[in-house]
Amino acid sequence: MTTTQDTAAITSVLSELTAAWGRHDAEAYGELFTQDATYVTFTGSLHQGRQEITDSHRALFTTFLKGTELADEVIGIRFQGADAAIVSGRGDTYKGERPRKLTKIQTYTFVREDDGKWRIAAFHNTKRKPLLEFISQRLSPKPEPVRNG
Repeated sequence: MTTTQDTAAITSVLSELTAAWGRHDAEAYGELFTQDATYVTFTGSLHQGRQEITDSHRALFTTFLKGTELADEVIGIRFQGADAAIVSGRGDTYKGERPRKLTKIQTYTFVREDDGKWRIAAFHNTKRKPLLEFISQRLSPKPEPVRNG
């Protein structure tokens, strides 16, 4: 059975994730993932394992993502038993002022590991395409998906 403490622990991991990103601390960022985690970027790159996630972010923090911050917003948390949860959210990278609308939809799979800590076992990041989303929603049967705020 999950508790409000589990929800708080998971949201705390997400806060740690954005803080590590803000410091450009690839090691701290990577430590929030399981050893065998999978990570899919919005460009479609697949990184497998904590070390690969850490190494890729170490490189990104000194090049394409240098000076960026990470915005993250939880849409919902669904527990799958006592030791697994799926988190849906929105996110974005930015410089300067935090964007009002976040352009990426994200899915995290969290697991509670043997040490009792919640870690990210899988992450998938998709860039929204508002025009295509609008068209597909008009052509699709109801119900419509959750809107980006």
